[in-house]
Amino acid sequence: MNFPKYLYEEQEQANVTYVGMATSEGRYDFGVIYTNMFFGKPLVVCMQTGRSTLLGDEDLLSSCNIQLAFQLSSRKAGEEVAAYLKESLPSTRLQAK
Repeated sequence: MNFPKYLYEEQEQANVTYVGMATSEGRYDFGVIYTNMFFGKPLVVCMQTGRSTLLGDEDLLSSCNIQLAFQLSSRKAGEEVAAYLKESLPSTRLQAK
């Protein structure tokens, strides 16, 4: 088999929102990319670490998901970040063009 095998290449204009927060455990800055890809879930990127994950409403129900995805230092940090994202993501959700 010859490599590389290109599976797809898509181009689109995506909306990006930047959100920042401070908790008792630290500061967090995220880029939230709204696109038509990823089954409608925004791609959330931690600007400090570069770690990213797709987050839908159901993913925000568990602070453990957030703690693992962004390798946060404690469960409390995961709870605080999850609570912030629950509040900020729906209010800033945009449709990709």
